Amino acid sequence: MEKVMIKSKQIVNSVYFGRDIFVLFISFLFSLYLFSDREYMGAEWALFLSMFFSWFLLGYWKNLYSDNSVRKGSKVYKYAQTYIMLVGFAFVFFEVFGLLAPNRNVLIAFSLGIPLIGIPLNYLLNRFVEKIAVNQTKHTLIAGIGDSANHAYKQLQSSQLATHNIKGFIKCKEEECQVEQDRIVGDLDAMNQYLMSNKVDEIVIALPIKVSKKVKRVIDAADYHGIRVKYIPDFQGVLGKSYKLCRYGNMDVINVRQVPLDKKSASISKYVFDVLFSFFALLFLMPVFAIIAILIKLDSDGPIFYCPVRIGKGGKPFRLFKFRSMKVCDKAVGGSLSTKAGDERITRLGRILRKYSLDELPQFLNVLLGDMSVVGPRPHRSYLNQQFQASEEKYMIRHYCKPGITGWAQVNGWRGPTETKEQKSQRTQHDLWYVENWTLSLDLKIVYMTVFDKKTHLSAF
Repeated sequence: MEKVMIKSKQIVNSVYFGRDIFVLFISFLFSLYLFSDREYMGAEWALFLSMFFSWFLLGYWKNLYSDNSVRKGSKVYKYAQTYIMLVGFAFVFFEVFGLLAPNRNVLIAFSLGIPLIGIPLNYLLNRFVEKIAVNQTKHTLIAGIGDSANHAYKQLQSSQLATHNIKGFIKCKEEECQVEQDRIVGDLDAMNQYLMSNKVDEIVIALPIKVSKKVKRVIDAADYHGIRVKYIPDFQGVLGKSYKLCRYGNMDVINVRQVPLDKKSASISKYVFDVLFSFFALLFLMPVFAIIAILIKLDSDGPIFYCPVRIGKGGKPFRLFKFRSMKVCDKAVGGSLSTKAGDERITRLGRILRKYSLDELPQFLNVLLGDMSVVGPRPHRSYLNQQFQASEEKYMIRHYCKPGITGWAQVNGWRGPTETKEQKSQRTQHDLWYVENWTLSLDLKIVYMTVFDKKTHLSAF
């Protein structure tokens, strides 16, 4: 585990360095655009390039991105140190090279642009990098205790795959044990209980496959005549259609239930869309937020926001932001009261907010914080998640991606109550279809339908 943490820290530090250089570059250019005169662009570039190379060559970034900088207090302190050093360098540079000195606006842009633009952008990207770091270490359970399981364990603990934290082994069949006895955490009968009580991100099945006698006879005959053999195993009958062959170190493995967002390019494009859309949505909706906040306080006593805990990607809980629409709200943690048609708890203003989904607008903050996407399966409370999990087959596959402010089920009329079997099944089927058929154009279509399609709001109350 120590090797895993060292590997993760190296990854995080290198990503932090590249990220903050990017933030520095963007904030500086944007501040120049706001404050400076175009005739001084040569001096501005001289300032930026000399500042950057001096900072890099002096090795100051090594202190900023050392392991101690992981602590938030240390990070802020070192960021302030860096900012003071850069501003000081800029003024000394133009004092020495007076001919290059631009007008006052350029220095103002440099001095104010980095903290005013860089710090908020730095914070948002910091959250993204932290999630990358968390994803680098996967809590892995190995199904099997024999040679295959031991081989898989050694491969996953290799230097290239040192981001796996092996939780243990599950005994699935009678086979000669090749792993440490104290690493066996249970058998198939106890597996459900173990998964309920422990954090597991993935299960690696490492069980020996018995080749049928007929296949063996074909191979023997081909070998006798020196003929090459290509063996096509029937995975589809066991794994379904959504699987993909890939590599784990030196091992060929099957990724069961491969979904479009497993591709890095797809994941990055969705993330960029989420951040840009949410940022501009919050920017333009600020006046609306202020008006709604004032109306909520005038309409009834209580806080402006209601922040229940919901279940997100991978089954992880997070706090969701909503405008309060009720006089008396259910408990934020562990609440189990569902909203019903004609619910007396809903305020007069709340009925309008809920009808047009205005109470959901603060969830753009959740998107920027990395807990949600603009589009995805709607997040449920823990008790409702357990109900769906018990009654709907493959329900938890919807947690392969982040929950969304809106989703495919919602724009097809399956929002609101989940009291009947049909309501639960239809919502689950639509969510699973979205996860398995995601495209960026589909997200855009769902956003359009959310705003302009009347069917989206039919079941709202």
